[in-house]
This record gives sequence, structure tokens and C-alpha cells, in this order.
Amino acid sequence: MENPYKILGVRQNATAAEIKRAYRAKAKILHPDASKAETTEAFRLLVKAYEVLSDARERSIFDESFFMHSGARNYKEHSDTFDYRTWLLARKDEQSRAKLIFFDLMHNREDDAVAEFKRMNMEHTGFRLAKWFTREDFMDYGFILAEELVLRQEYYDAFLLLEQIIRMEYSYEYFRHFFPEVLDLARLVLKTRIEGKISDELSLDAWERALELRFGKKDDAFFLRKMALAYKRLGDTKTARACEEAAFKMES
Repeated sequence: MENPYKILGVRQNATAAEIKRAYRAKAKILHPDASKAETTEAFRLLVKAYEVLSDARERSIFDESFFMHSGARNYKEHSDTFDYRTWLLARKDEQSRAKLIFFDLMHNREDDAVAEFKRMNMEHTGFRLAKWFTREDFMDYGFILAEELVLRQEYYDAFLLLEQIIRMEYSYEYFRHFFPEVLDLARLVLKTRIEGKISDELSLDAWERALELRFGKKDDAFFLRKMALAYKRLGDTKTARACEEAAFKMES
């Protein structure tokens, strides 16, 4: 079997986030829709490598059979004199805290990354991770962080992050192989997660923001009907009626 670590270009002890980012980066180059036909086999190998390393059981089986029998040594990181994370923790500026979030995300400290992201959102009005990273890094790491937020049922924060990604994706013309994945996660949050899990006020804010993200008429009508129900619960029957009328026109 081909070495999936070599195919993806990651270390043997790479984190799940590192593996996912490496796969995204190479898929953008090798995907048949964006490159020549002869890269199809390379893309197939890439997908297979990702399937192995993204599944804990498959990865464990490969590690035992390949590295132990080949005599290859496990790669171990050696501590350096300079501790980058400690340095970031000691700094309070927004750029350092943003870098700390992604550093923790990539080093098996997902809980710390989520906690810091939530803290920065609460304490700093208009906090935007995208401001401090290249477009590619933000697209990849931001989506991984959004997935972590959803897993922890931090749905409003997850949507705000996905909104940043979607707006950025729309602002650039380039191969969007993973964009449907971003939209699907946003739809999941907006349609099946936030209602009843966060306040009606925050839900309304999310649905109103969603109307600007070009999901399509069917989705927009759905959001408007959800908004109508929320406004009714809040006692604003006039606005609820306006939302229902807008949804009806959209569906006609």
C-alpha cells in the first residue's frame, strides 16, 4: 500500500486538522475539474490516503502494519528553546490571540481553540479571524474550527465563522472544490440546529444574515418562515406577517 503520509505530505504524528488541511490544499490542485485528465490517478490516491488517515481505526491499522514492519522510526517533535505557544499566550493583541486560536486547533488543543475564539468574540466587537491570515489559511483552518464549534453545539459562533468564510469565498474567483461543503454545514446549522438551542433574538440575527448569503430562493423562504415563527413568539405579529408574505412571494 502507498504511504498515505507521503501522499498527503504530512508527518506521521500529524493532527486531524493538519491532515484535513493538507488534503484540501492538494485536492485543489489535483481535482479533475481543475486540472488535466492525467492527474485523475493522483487524485484517486490522494482521496484514498485521506480516507485512511481521517479514520482513526484505519490509521492505526496502517501505522502498525507499515511502520512497525518496515522498521521506520516514529517521528517525534523535539522541544525547542523557544515555546511559541507560551509567547502567544503572553501577548494580548488581537493578531497574537487569533494566531493562538489556529495554533491550538492544529496541535490537538481544540477545546482551548474554541474557548479562545468564543472569548475573543465576546470581548472584542467585530473580531475577525480572517483579518490576520492569508485567504487559503483562513478558508481551511476557519472551516475546521467551525466544525469543532458545531460539535460542541456552539451554533451561533459556528455560523458567524461560516459567514466570514462564505463572504470571502464569494469575493474571489478561484476553484471552489470545497465550497459546497461550507454551504452544507451552514445550512445544517441554520435549518436544524439553532432553533430552540439559542435565543430567538440570536436565531433571528443568524437567519437575517443568511438572507444575504445567496443560498437560493428555497432556502431563503425557509429562513423567512422560521423568522416569522420567532417574531410571533416575541409578540411582534406585524413583522411576522411581513416575513410570511415575503416567503410566500419567494415560493410563488
